[in-house]
Amino acid sequence: MNTGTVKFFDETKGFGFIKDNATSKDYFVHSNGLKEKIKENDEVTFDLEQGKKGLNAVNVRKA
Repeated sequence: MNTGTVKFFDETKGFGFIKDNATSKDYFVHSNGLKEKIKENDEVTFDLEQGKKGLNAVNVRKA
């Protein structure tokens, strides 16, 4: 399981990005991949899953 910080999340559109603490890479997150509501600057844990355009954050929870 990875840890990171929510860099951006648009609740209306249902997507955003999480910055991985270990690698500093940004990962796309869709509202379908959330286990809890998140907002910008939340510390979260997540798994990675291959999506259509690269790796996506899934099973996202507040840390």
